[in-house]
Amino acid sequence: MRYQDYVNTRYKPKHSEMVCGFYAQGTKGVKPKWLAGAIAAESSIGTWTELTTTKPYMKNLAATVFEMKKSGAGYDLRIAYPHELFENNNMPNILSSVAGNIYGLKELKYLRMNELTLPKALAKSFKGPKYGIEGVQKVFRKKTPLIGTIVKPKLGLNTKDHAKVAYEAWVGGCDVVKDDENLSSQTFNRAAARIRETVKLKRLAEKETGERKAYLFNVTAETFSMLKRTGMAADLKNEYIMIDILTEGWGALQTLRDKSRNRIIHAHRAGHAAITKLKYHGMSMPVICTIARTIGVDQIHVGTAVGKMGENKAEVLANIKACTEKYHGIKRVMPVASGGLDPRHVPALYKIFGNEVIIQMGGGIHGHPKGTRAGAKAARDALEATLEGTPLKEYAKSHKELKSALRQWGK
Repeated sequence: MRYQDYVNTRYKPKHSEMVCGFYAQGTKGVKPKWLAGAIAAESSIGTWTELTTTKPYMKNLAATVFEMKKSGAGYDLRIAYPHELFENNNMPNILSSVAGNIYGLKELKYLRMNELTLPKALAKSFKGPKYGIEGVQKVFRKKTPLIGTIVKPKLGLNTKDHAKVAYEAWVGGCDVVKDDENLSSQTFNRAAARIRETVKLKRLAEKETGERKAYLFNVTAETFSMLKRTGMAADLKNEYIMIDILTEGWGALQTLRDKSRNRIIHAHRAGHAAITKLKYHGMSMPVICTIARTIGVDQIHVGTAVGKMGENKAEVLANIKACTEKYHGIKRVMPVASGGLDPRHVPALYKIFGNEVIIQMGGGIHGHPKGTRAGAKAARDALEATLEGTPLKEYAKSHKELKSALRQWGK
């Protein structure tokens, strides 16, 4: 088959087929239909030349470009892939096919995957989230937004001081405290000692406040070390583990989902912007959310629209949709807003996310002039004011920690 033979805009995808959406822009002089066909061919059964080894029965395995629309300097394409092209429960195999060598074609100037829609049989071959939104809400016994923080500074604190910062945040009003994405088991803060000390103070905070608290312990590491650290969390009955999904890798994430010992999996997206930031090349964040949800994370960072991260409101809403829309009965993933947030942002975040969100503030809690406990209290006050419909400035008149926070960051 020639490249252009993989294009048929009259074709109707079958329910059993996987659909990918791409933006593609070719180099000068490349014919659009030829380029679209090249993407479909090279991600299924075709290659650059006619082969003597091709058999007639293989034709049913060819990918088909069924939509092709002009978009700026390039084209928006939608391609249908027969399920049989992929191994069940093997995300690396799927992505090696549809997001692999095709990016390197010399006739392509830019290529971006904006859609990944798995058919039911393929999607259900993965485990999906064990807990998801409803499971997380059950753990905390809450159906309102959760307040979280990241221990700051992100690196440098010793084990005892790290645990103390977490404790101050919990007793101040945080539901969730997480490690930063680049804290693993450095010499100044070893993982085994850190989880023992932090879980001990988590239990103390739960006893003192009467509330459920969570410690998101970062297990990102070489795969066997990742599993060993997951075992540490399980042995201490710590409900959560945290993983940097992109730097760890999709295969390792599947292993973690299989071997998590029923831990809730918090997915950090460190490094995503290297893939998602250019609007005409790479892969969109909703696609990453879909992949992570299919494999089985329970919550994932999706941006903020109002903090320091670059995504706008429309992009964040698209990320939320990928986490929460109906998807073959697979559980919904809890969206996490994190990055440059402080108590001032809570009303806007509530409008964007509603009740199903974890609002994480790092510097916006630990940078409070009265310290971490006061910063956590201010964040909790901001949420309570928002839930009752009271403007923050009004609520701050009788809540000194919030008043100080608004003064600190309201410049």
